[in-house]
Amino acid sequence: MYAQIESAAGAAGLAVYGAVLPARTAVHGLDHGSLILLGTGAGFWEIFKSSPEYNDGARDPVDRWSRRVIGGLAAAHSAAAHYPFGGPPYSPFINWAKASGRAFTSPSQLLVHDQMGMMISYRGALHLMREIEMPPPPLAASPCLACTARPCLTACPVNAMVDGGPYGLAACHGHLDTAAGGECLSRGCLARRACPLSAGAGRCSEQTAHHMRYFHDR
Repeated sequence: MYAQIESAAGAAGLAVYGAVLPARTAVHGLDHGSLILLGTGAGFWEIFKSSPEYNDGARDPVDRWSRRVIGGLAAAHSAAAHYPFGGPPYSPFINWAKASGRAFTSPSQLLVHDQMGMMISYRGALHLMREIEMPPPPLAASPCLACTARPCLTACPVNAMVDGGPYGLAACHGHLDTAAGGECLSRGCLARRACPLSAGAGRCSEQTAHHMRYFHDR
């Protein structure tokens, strides 16, 4: 079942970002079955660009695409679909991500994924009512423990990322309002891109710029 879901998700432009058995690993809001976390994969953007949501000009195209595609996967596998948007209330994706053993708290307190680095984009999750066999996480501990350079803390030109947090949201938005912030707007946050693992996300600049427009919507 896991391999079938992984294959179907990949064909849709998604990737499995992690999985949890709630009865064996304490998570918020669930106590049984199998939870599979889904995010954008390397082929997502080209698939998304041909979708009706991208081309209809309406608001929140990625969220609407996620509901349609992940909702379809849920129906095909007799699962419940959860999304990290549409609240309040919101599904506890940060808790679920960390419980999967594949996402960790970085020195800046933002999440870092074992494959996607800090360019994480969770789009939804499938909750199956029964337990299925799933592969263990590939890493035994956070990749940040072996990262001595910690570029996520030094790449930001306005020091919005600091060891232990909190994230300097106002400083970040202030920088994006300037000409110097254009690179972050068009290519993505310098600190997130500086993480050595972020290249694994296969994120193109066009996709990142789309997300940055929603983040810095002024």
